[in-house]
Formats: sequence, structure tokens, C-alpha cells
Amino acid sequence: MAKEEPYNIVNCSIHPTATIVSPVNLYGCTVGADCLVGPFTEIQTGAIIGDRTRVQSHSFICELVTIEEDCFISHGVMFTNDRKPPQPREKWERTLVKRKAMIGTGAVLLPVTIGEGAIVGAGAVVTKDVPDYTVVAGNPARVVKKLR
Repeated sequence: MAKEEPYNIVNCSIHPTATIVSPVNLYGCTVGADCLVGPFTEIQTGAIIGDRTRVQSHSFICELVTIEEDCFISHGVMFTNDRKPPQPREKWERTLVKRKAMIGTGAVLLPVTIGEGAIVGAGAVVTKDVPDYTVVAGNPARVVKKLR
């Protein structure tokens, strides 16, 4: 793992080939092989970042988020696990970003599933699941086109 200081990394499993660019806040998360985590990013307990995934700067990945391999999370992407905050933890929901998906700058994702190879446009607010190989954009995000 390439290192620069300062770090705030606590109880994480980070593959040795991952690159973490400081400053970051990583707590109890898993970061896979050949990943990049950009500066000013927070990844919380239990979040999983799959192999070869890039998480750009200023992104927030909360608990209950799994991002599979070969994904691209652009700058300032925000995930949430609570549809009606503040709810007790047992009512929080999971988010899954399937392999090869791309999330554009400034997108906000409620607890949803983003399909394999899907693209979420910059600034989109995703309130519903996105099918595989589908492009969505807008607020709320709507299907723009199918890729397959």
C-alpha cells in the first residue's frame, strides 16, 4: 500500500497493492487489490471496496455499502444507508454497486442496487435500483438509455 501521512485508518483490511492518498478516514472497511482511494474520502465500518475499484476524492461510503470489482466512483459521491433519517441502525439498508459500474461526480445514492456495467450521471440522485448496463441521470435519476 502506498502511504502518505496523515492517515486515520482504524481496523481496516487493505490489500498491499491498494493505493490510499491522504488524508482519509477509513474505519473497519475492506479495500481490495489494486484499488485507489483518493484524498478526503471516508469509508465506514463494514463497507467493502472490490479489487481494481477507484474511489476518487471527497467521496463518502457509509456502512452497509458493497462496491464490487472494477468500478469507478467519481469525486464527491455520497452514499446513504438511511432513507428516513434518523432511524435506528436496525432499519438501515444496504447498497450494492455491481462490477464495472461507474458513478459520476456529485451523485447521491440512497440504499439501492446499481447493476453491472451501469452508469450513474454526474449529480444524479438515485432513489431506485438501476438495472444492469443502463445509464441513469437526473433528480430523481431516470433511465437515459440502455447499453445492451
